Amino acid sequence: MQENSKVSQIGKVTTFYVNGALCGIEILTIQEVNKVTDITPVPLAPDHVKGIINLRGKIVTLIDLGSRLGLSSNDADLLVGGRNIIVHSQGELIGLLVDRVGEALEVDWADMVPPPSNIQGVQGRYFKGVIKRDEGLIGVLDVEEVLK
Repeated sequence: MQENSKVSQIGKVTTFYVNGALCGIEILTIQEVNKVTDITPVPLAPDHVKGIINLRGKIVTLIDLGSRLGLSSNDADLLVGGRNIIVHSQGELIGLLVDRVGEALEVDWADMVPPPSNIQGVQGRYFKGVIKRDEGLIGVLDVEEVLK
Protein backbone atom coordinates (compact mmCIF):
# COMPACT_ATOMS: atom_id res chain seq x y z
CA MET A 1 0.00 0.00 0.00
CA GLN A 2 1.35 3.39 -1.00
CA GLU A 3 1.44 6.10 1.65
CA ASN A 4 -0.17 9.44 0.86
CA SER A 5 2.65 12.00 0.68
CA LYS A 6 0.32 15.02 0.76
CA VAL A 7 0.57 16.88 4.07
CA SER A 8 -2.60 18.54 5.31
CA GLN A 9 -2.36 22.33 5.73
CA ILE A 10 -5.62 23.60 7.16
CA GLY A 11 -6.59 27.25 6.71
CA LYS A 12 -9.68 29.38 6.26
CA VAL A 13 -11.08 31.43 3.40
CA THR A 14 -13.98 33.82 3.28
CA THR A 15 -16.03 33.28 0.15
CA PHE A 16 -17.68 35.99 -1.88
CA TYR A 17 -19.29 36.51 -5.27
CA VAL A 18 -18.21 38.86 -8.03
CA ASN A 19 -20.57 38.92 -11.00
CA GLY A 20 -21.65 35.34 -10.21
CA ALA A 21 -18.09 34.00 -9.82
CA LEU A 22 -17.39 32.23 -6.49
CA CYS A 23 -14.10 33.46 -5.07
CA GLY A 24 -12.30 33.36 -1.75
CA ILE A 25 -9.73 35.32 0.21
CA GLU A 26 -7.47 33.90 2.88
CA ILE A 27 -9.18 34.95 6.10
CA LEU A 28 -5.96 36.24 7.71
CA THR A 29 -5.75 38.91 4.99
CA ILE A 30 -9.13 40.40 5.90
CA GLN A 31 -9.55 43.09 8.55
CA GLU A 32 -13.33 43.37 8.30
CA VAL A 33 -16.36 43.24 6.03
CA ASN A 34 -18.89 46.04 5.95
CA LYS A 35 -21.63 47.66 3.87
CA VAL A 36 -20.78 50.12 1.14
CA THR A 37 -21.41 53.67 2.40
CA ASP A 38 -20.51 57.28 1.60
CA ILE A 39 -17.97 56.85 -1.19
CA THR A 40 -16.05 59.97 -2.16
CA PRO A 41 -15.07 59.82 -5.86
CA VAL A 42 -11.41 60.37 -6.79
CA PRO A 43 -11.02 62.49 -9.95
CA LEU A 44 -8.85 60.98 -12.72
CA ALA A 45 -8.56 57.63 -10.90
CA PRO A 46 -8.56 54.41 -12.96
CA ASP A 47 -12.02 52.96 -13.68
CA HIS A 48 -11.65 50.18 -11.10
CA VAL A 49 -11.02 52.73 -8.30
CA LYS A 50 -14.52 53.67 -7.13
CA GLY A 51 -13.33 56.21 -4.58
CA ILE A 52 -12.33 56.49 -0.96
CA ILE A 53 -14.08 56.17 2.39
CA ASN A 54 -13.30 57.28 5.91
CA LEU A 55 -13.17 54.17 8.08
CA ARG A 56 -12.91 55.31 11.70
CA GLY A 57 -10.41 58.03 10.80
CA LYS A 58 -8.45 56.01 8.22
CA ILE A 59 -8.73 56.67 4.51
CA VAL A 60 -9.50 53.49 2.55
CA THR A 61 -9.31 53.23 -1.24
CA LEU A 62 -12.21 51.25 -2.72
CA ILE A 63 -11.56 48.94 -5.65
CA ASP A 64 -14.42 47.55 -7.75
CA LEU A 65 -13.18 43.96 -7.82
CA GLY A 66 -15.42 42.98 -10.74
CA SER A 67 -14.04 45.80 -12.85
CA ARG A 68 -10.44 45.04 -11.79
CA LEU A 69 -10.82 41.39 -12.71
CA GLY A 70 -12.21 42.31 -16.12
CA LEU A 71 -15.77 41.23 -15.31
CA SER A 72 -18.66 43.55 -15.97
CA SER A 73 -19.65 45.57 -12.96
CA ASN A 74 -23.01 46.89 -11.87
CA ASP A 75 -22.43 50.04 -9.84
CA ALA A 76 -26.07 50.23 -8.73
CA ASP A 77 -25.99 46.70 -7.26
CA LEU A 78 -22.67 47.35 -5.51
CA LEU A 79 -23.94 50.53 -3.91
CA VAL A 80 -27.25 49.02 -2.79
CA GLY A 81 -26.43 45.48 -1.63
CA GLY A 82 -22.70 45.17 -2.12
CA ARG A 83 -20.12 44.53 0.54
CA ASN A 84 -16.71 45.97 1.15
CA ILE A 85 -13.96 43.53 2.14
CA ILE A 86 -11.23 45.53 3.90
CA VAL A 87 -7.77 43.99 3.43
CA HIS A 88 -4.21 44.97 4.35
CA SER A 89 -1.89 45.52 1.40
CA GLN A 90 1.57 47.04 1.58
CA GLY A 91 0.82 48.96 4.76
CA GLU A 92 -2.51 50.33 3.51
CA LEU A 93 -6.14 49.42 3.97
CA ILE A 94 -7.91 48.66 0.71
CA GLY A 95 -11.61 47.97 0.26
CA LEU A 96 -12.60 45.35 -2.30
CA LEU A 97 -16.16 45.88 -3.48
CA VAL A 98 -17.98 42.59 -4.08
CA ASP A 99 -21.59 41.64 -4.87
CA ARG A 100 -22.08 39.62 -1.71
CA VAL A 101 -20.11 37.74 0.91
CA GLY A 102 -20.62 34.01 1.44
CA GLU A 103 -19.22 32.15 4.41
CA ALA A 104 -15.94 31.33 6.11
CA LEU A 105 -14.80 27.86 5.11
CA GLU A 106 -12.07 25.64 6.47
CA VAL A 107 -9.91 24.42 3.59
CA ASP A 108 -6.90 22.21 3.15
CA TRP A 109 -4.30 24.22 1.23
CA ALA A 110 -2.79 20.93 0.06
CA ASP A 111 -5.98 20.43 -2.01
CA MET A 112 -5.47 23.70 -3.89
CA VAL A 113 -4.54 23.26 -7.54
CA PRO A 114 -2.92 25.87 -9.78
CA PRO A 115 -5.42 28.16 -11.45
CA PRO A 116 -6.22 27.58 -15.09
CA SER A 117 -5.17 30.41 -17.40
CA ASN A 118 -8.80 31.57 -17.47
CA ILE A 119 -11.31 31.22 -14.61
CA GLN A 120 -14.84 32.26 -15.66
CA GLY A 121 -13.40 34.96 -17.92
CA VAL A 122 -10.81 36.17 -15.40
CA GLN A 123 -7.07 35.87 -15.95
CA GLY A 124 -5.62 33.11 -13.78
CA ARG A 125 -2.76 35.33 -12.62
CA TYR A 126 -5.15 37.01 -10.16
CA PHE A 127 -5.57 33.73 -8.27
CA LYS A 128 -3.30 31.69 -6.01
CA GLY A 129 -5.20 28.57 -6.99
CA VAL A 130 -8.53 26.78 -7.07
CA ILE A 131 -10.12 24.64 -4.37
CA LYS A 132 -12.86 22.14 -5.18
CA ARG A 133 -15.75 22.16 -2.70
CA ASP A 134 -19.39 21.04 -2.63
CA GLU A 135 -20.29 24.70 -3.23
CA GLY A 136 -18.30 24.60 -6.48
CA LEU A 137 -14.85 25.70 -7.52
CA ILE A 138 -13.48 28.52 -5.36
CA GLY A 139 -10.89 30.74 -6.99
CA VAL A 140 -8.60 31.86 -4.14
CA LEU A 141 -7.70 35.46 -4.85
CA ASP A 142 -4.11 36.67 -4.82
CA VAL A 143 -4.78 40.08 -3.26
CA GLU A 144 -1.28 41.46 -3.94
CA GLU A 145 -1.49 40.53 -7.63
CA VAL A 146 -4.94 42.15 -7.96
CA LEU A 147 -3.69 45.38 -6.35
CA LYS A 148 -0.49 45.74 -8.42
